[in-house]
Amino acid sequence: MSFTIAIIGRPNVGKSTLFNRLVGQKLALVDDLPGVTRDRREGEARLGDLEFTIIDTAGLDEGAKGSLTARMQEQTEAAIAQADALFFVIDARIGLTPTDRAFADFARRANKPVLLVANKSEGKHGDAGAMESFALGLGDPIQISAEHGEGMGELYDELAKLMPEPVDEDEAEVDEPLTEEEAATRPIRVAIVGRPNAGKSTMINYLLGEERLLTSPEAGTTRDSIAVEIDWKGREFRVFDTAGLRRRSRIEEKLEKLSVADALRAVRFAEVVVMMMDSQNRFEEQDLRIADLIEREGRAMVLAVNKWDLMETKGGGAISSLRRDADHWLPQVKGVPIVAVSGLMGEGIDRLMQAIQDAYALWNRRVSTSALNRWFEQAVQANPPPAVSGRRLKLNYITQTKARPPSFVLFCSRADAVPQSYLRYLTNSMRETFELPGTPVRITLREKANPFAHKRKRPS
Repeated sequence: MSFTIAIIGRPNVGKSTLFNRLVGQKLALVDDLPGVTRDRREGEARLGDLEFTIIDTAGLDEGAKGSLTARMQEQTEAAIAQADALFFVIDARIGLTPTDRAFADFARRANKPVLLVANKSEGKHGDAGAMESFALGLGDPIQISAEHGEGMGELYDELAKLMPEPVDEDEAEVDEPLTEEEAATRPIRVAIVGRPNAGKSTMINYLLGEERLLTSPEAGTTRDSIAVEIDWKGREFRVFDTAGLRRRSRIEEKLEKLSVADALRAVRFAEVVVMMMDSQNRFEEQDLRIADLIEREGRAMVLAVNKWDLMETKGGGAISSLRRDADHWLPQVKGVPIVAVSGLMGEGIDRLMQAIQDAYALWNRRVSTSALNRWFEQAVQANPPPAVSGRRLKLNYITQTKARPPSFVLFCSRADAVPQSYLRYLTNSMRETFELPGTPVRITLREKANPFAHKRKRPS
């Protein structure tokens, strides 16, 4: 039986630090600046032998109706409704504030078990603030330091009283190993990336059918890479919304650097990356840099041109123009799927989700050795490798070593002398022959061992 806990409290009391401590990874961004967390983030937590789901939330704060602050609080309220219990966190070094008192009433009205956590209690300065927290009427404070891991034993003792009884291992069902068919239906990990304000969060909200992620006309609303589970027509996806990626020269604040690093981690963790562009400003320099990053990381890619509802011309000619532009600006992923969408209106979403599944299938493609070498022989005959320094290059054979992405080893003589232009020729020919459009293809050169290399020449 799963148990869910929401971490709540005013901004900058260390909620995200506690979240990271419990999940055992630095998933949530942490900074001295208040209000870093905006969306709610879930993770699988462990404290001793206790396993549960933990939700990091935005700091409780007051804001005008419809404002970004008010919508952040709505996200927190949704997390509280989802949770079985709450960690109400205060800053023991600062002590109680009027905001703490106001939101303690809010926590009581939730009618959920509440553990009062006095964070930053390390050293003598934390005791006074922890003592003040008795006035909240939420029980005895649990003094911890999420940053240094102090007080986790006391937190464990109190949490264990709230947790449901564990299932007897002898009575629990034993999981059978996954078959190939079952593995093929596991959730596809998808990262949505792009420049700021391209509409990434808006599209994910449409897929979910709810305002799960904060959106705003202001660029840079998303900071953390938030993962959400989506079931689209019977196929499961784990989708990561990421912070907008700007040019490095324009990234000045420490917080934005952390957000960008978090987005890059999401790309590396993903299997398919949807690069989202604004239909009004597409294929700009930063778009090309992002696409190059995705290709270098070896991830399957889908281009989504968002805000298509704002385009004056939407016919087949406009789509053909997109195709030509994509092949011109992104030759390294020639044939990459490109879909015109409107995250706000829901246009093209079915095509996008199908394109993600198709790209994922290609990314996992394996080619038989016999078919591969038949193609290889024909490709070399049609366009032999050039002579280098007056000596011909000998290409022996090729084999696929792995998928995800499709990767091959080409055995040859003088691997360091094979021109990059010839490798591009082989890659493009392979994409066309085996129908691998837009998928990163890796060809590694390896020199075939010389069976006579160990024999010494006879003296003349």
